[in-house]
Amino acid sequence: MSYFRYKSAYCAGLIIPFWLFVGVMIAGLLYPDYSQTNQAMSELGAQGAPTHVLSPLMNNYPLGCLFIIFGIAVSKSFRESKLAVFTGLLISIHGIASFSTGYFSCDVGCSLENPSTSQTIHNYSGLVMFASLFLASAAWGYLGRRLLQSSPFSVFSIVCSLAALVTLPLMGKALEAGHYFGLFQRINYGASVVWIAGLALLMLKRSRHMQT
Repeated sequence: MSYFRYKSAYCAGLIIPFWLFVGVMIAGLLYPDYSQTNQAMSELGAQGAPTHVLSPLMNNYPLGCLFIIFGIAVSKSFRESKLAVFTGLLISIHGIASFSTGYFSCDVGCSLENPSTSQTIHNYSGLVMFASLFLASAAWGYLGRRLLQSSPFSVFSIVCSLAALVTLPLMGKALEAGHYFGLFQRINYGASVVWIAGLALLMLKRSRHMQT
C-alpha cells in the first residue's frame, strides 16, 4: 500500500469537516436572519440570497476539490481491493456533485413546488452526494477490518452510515413541519464528513507507520 505517497491528499480529507463548519457558519452570518437550525444549507447559495455568489465559492467548490483529491488517494492507496477503489470513486463523485450543487443553485427559498431546471439538477446532485458517501461509509464497515485491521473503524463506519440514514425521514418530517430541517440536515451530512475525516486520520497514522 502506498500510504506514504499520499499524505497531502489524506490531509485534504481530514480538513473537510472543519472547512464545512467554518464556511457554513461564515456564510450564515452574512445572511441576515438565517437560521442554522431551520434552514437548509442550500439556501445559502439560493437565487436571491445575499450569499448566492459567495456560498458556492466558499463551500461547494473548494470542498468539491478536497473530496476529489481524497477520493483519488483512497483509490490509489488500495489498488488491491476493487471495493476500496470503488469507494474512492464514490468519494470523488461526491466532490463532482458538490460542484454541481454549487453551480446549479436552488430557487428562492429552495421551495419544492414547481422547481426550475437549475433546482431540479441541484436536487438530483444532492441525492448523489448523499448516496455516494452513504455507500462508501457502509462499505468501509467491512473494509475497515479487512484492509486496515481496525474493528473500531468498522464500527465507526457503520454508526456514521446509520446516522446518515436515520436522519433522512427526520429531515422529511421537519420539512413538512417547517422546523429543525437545518438541524437534521447538518447531523445527516455531518455524520458523513466526520467519517471522511476518520478515514483520513487513520490513513495518516498508517502513513507514519509505513515510514518508520
